[in-house]
Amino acid sequence: MKNLLPASLILAAGVALGGFCPGYYYYQTKVNNNTVVVKGLAEMNVKADLAIWKLKFVTTGNELAGAQKNITDQANQIVAFLKEQGFNETEINVERIETNDLMANPYRNGNVTDNTRFILTQTITVKSGKVDLVEQSLPKTNQLIGKGIIFDNSYSDPVSYIFTKLNDIKPKMLKEATINAKKAAAEFAANAGSQVGKIRYANQGVFSILPAEGGSGSYEAQQIDKTVRVVSTVEYRLD
Repeated sequence: MKNLLPASLILAAGVALGGFCPGYYYYQTKVNNNTVVVKGLAEMNVKADLAIWKLKFVTTGNELAGAQKNITDQANQIVAFLKEQGFNETEINVERIETNDLMANPYRNGNVTDNTRFILTQTITVKSGKVDLVEQSLPKTNQLIGKGIIFDNSYSDPVSYIFTKLNDIKPKMLKEATINAKKAAAEFAANAGSQVGKIRYANQGVFSILPAEGGSGSYEAQQIDKTVRVVSTVEYRLD
């Protein structure tokens, strides 16, 4: 009977230790998972610093040489117009002439009438940081229409306004988003009777450039004024 006593003590100690260890690690796991995930929003109003304006125009003719001379004259008029508005040569790019011979199209419908055999199109692109000047000049192209220049309406939005300095504002916006995230975490912690600890995980989120004036059919590239937004996700430990 005496020989059984030490064995019993060892067994009891083993059971006690076996019960202690799982309980300890379970407790530690619950503490380590005592976190809160919050999101921090940051927004900044910005202005486009680059405009790309495409002026595509078209002319037709039954004689290729005549049609080519006509479209070249029109290109010169458009360039002169743009220079009068205040754009310089380095901002104006005259692209090549595209020629479509309807007689060479085996799938043409009907007969080709006079003055419609050749369709010539050309595009003049303005790439400039003078975004306000582009916006002011756009409606003045009516003057060119009055001179007989026909613009191709395949570009529903002939001008794209672009903000190119996103990398310059990223650090400031990420800092603001993180501050806002911590404020949200602090409010949660206060309600839970805890304190915000160190960051366990952070995701800076995706930067979005949105139109300053929203609404149905609004596109960011159509507007000079824009809003940059980022939502950062941060997981904090709670102490």
